[in-house]
Amino acid sequence: MLNAMNVKQRTIKGPVSVSGVGLHTGEKVTMTFKPAPENHGFKFRRIDVEGSPVIDADVDNVTDTSRGTTISQNGASVSTIEHVLAALVGLEIDNVLIDMDGPETPIMDGSSIQFVDALSDTGFAEQEADREYYHIPYNIHYSETDRKVEMVAMPLDDYRFTCMVDYNSQVLGSQHASISSISEFNTEIASCRTFCFLHELEMLLKHNLIKGGDLNNAIVVVDKEVDDEELAHLARIFNRKDIKVAPQGILNNIELRHQNEPARHKLLDMIGDLALVGVPLRGHIMAARPGHAANVAFAKKIKTLIKKERSRKHIKVYDPNMKPVYDTVEIMKILPHRQPMLMIDKILELSKSHVVGLKNVTMNEDLFAGHFPGAPLFPGVLQIEAMAQTGGILVLNTVPDPENYITLFLKIENARFKDKVVPGDTIIFYCNLIAPIRRGIAQMKGVGMVGSRIVVEAELMAQIVRKTKEEKEA
Repeated sequence: MLNAMNVKQRTIKGPVSVSGVGLHTGEKVTMTFKPAPENHGFKFRRIDVEGSPVIDADVDNVTDTSRGTTISQNGASVSTIEHVLAALVGLEIDNVLIDMDGPETPIMDGSSIQFVDALSDTGFAEQEADREYYHIPYNIHYSETDRKVEMVAMPLDDYRFTCMVDYNSQVLGSQHASISSISEFNTEIASCRTFCFLHELEMLLKHNLIKGGDLNNAIVVVDKEVDDEELAHLARIFNRKDIKVAPQGILNNIELRHQNEPARHKLLDMIGDLALVGVPLRGHIMAARPGHAANVAFAKKIKTLIKKERSRKHIKVYDPNMKPVYDTVEIMKILPHRQPMLMIDKILELSKSHVVGLKNVTMNEDLFAGHFPGAPLFPGVLQIEAMAQTGGILVLNTVPDPENYITLFLKIENARFKDKVVPGDTIIFYCNLIAPIRRGIAQMKGVGMVGSRIVVEAELMAQIVRKTKEEKEA
């Protein structure tokens, strides 16, 4: 169930930067958090790549989970994002743009605390739009038999986590960690560092896979007999005078911040990875032996549920007796289109951020004389045109004299045709802004439905421009 709960979205008051090296690449990177508008979500921008491509923090963009979580989009990628996203979720930030001049977030001390501190220092700004939570509606299960992974999300009017790790290690044993509310993240979880076993560290070093690794940014669990020669070798690699094995069974480079710090860090990773669902969650997440791959698979399962629920929300029972916002005559006063290219018959709803339009498909339209006359189908390209005209009404509604402007569509992306449209169908088009209108440019997500069926969807970008003298006289 999606529900706003009258809690306002928030962003940060101003830009703040954090610098360090990437754990795996070893490259120095500066990451700058910037305020973002309502409904923006979390986005990374690679300012070191031509065109400064933006990568949405979305589970559908995950391309690797082998040594942290990597997302890719628009020809660019960002890796090891989970600690950053966990900090944003823990601070209950909704909208932020993260500029990066490298391919991997800085590992810092292996936890989220330095991100939390930097973001807290810059402060938070409340926004006008309500925060939209997804309430887990019933128990959602995920398991991997071979890895003995078990995860479940249960209904709860808060965001609670319980995590268990068990690596068959005499040192770690079985560990549990939990928080009863996301508000406990900053004090109980944020400072918990990543960990690895000594045999993993040696393998990674051998294959040059942790170029930014340092004994200050990870807990190294000693899970085997180790002699003085091997410890001396590690000391040389990490420029240490000497390294010993502490009584807790870890290298003595650092002291544990909590007895169950590894389990708490696994909980941190889980919070960061589940941020990729794209909506703040309300529920109790319980997990046994989670990892990035399982977290991402679980996030995809939850997102699929959300998409199904949203598509059901789109279903609108059309009442032919309702008075439209605009009828056909009024639409023609706003749009320059005329028969046979006027594709919208009514505007049913109109606000600053969304519009709902209606198209009746009839057999007596000119196009059916030549378009599959034996099996008439309403062309997909005209469905997009009808959607664009609906969106055009939304954009033109931002100026006081829409009759003096025209709408130019700059881009159509991710267009999908999901079912056929035939004469007798009524298509309801929904267009929602996915970013605030700036300089007359609008980005919209459009969906066309016939009854409960989604028949078409696309993302549109449009700009309104003032008509020339000749266009006004035409």
